[in-house]
Amino acid sequence: MTSPSPSPLKIKAQVYLDGAIAIGPGKAAMLDAVQREGSIAAAGRSMGISYRRTRDMIDTLNRCWGEPVVLTEKGGRTGGGSRLTPRGQQVLAAYRALEQALNQTAAHHATALVGLLGRVEPDI
Repeated sequence: MTSPSPSPLKIKAQVYLDGAIAIGPGKAAMLDAVQREGSIAAAGRSMGISYRRTRDMIDTLNRCWGEPVVLTEKGGRTGGGSRLTPRGQQVLAAYRALEQALNQTAAHHATALVGLLGRVEPDI
């Protein structure tokens, strides 16, 4: 069975604040993983990222959005864990909507470019 060919177009949206990436594909994937795993450490492991890098990404997210997007409770008898705040859910939903809009618009406009691939006219 052959795998599908990769799309000829790649769009990557990054939102910056004061030189830091406030949200981009990696941070959005991290928020998805925190939501799914319920833990910063487990989210990082599921993405193959070190705990330190995961923690740095969460700290940047929390700082950039003016209020926490991820809340963390230390482990212990209560079990600890992490979860997205309502603000975190809003940020993630807004970013995913931006990605979808960009991809739809780009796909429409890229059709002409993709049609030209391999159809270069020789110089006369």
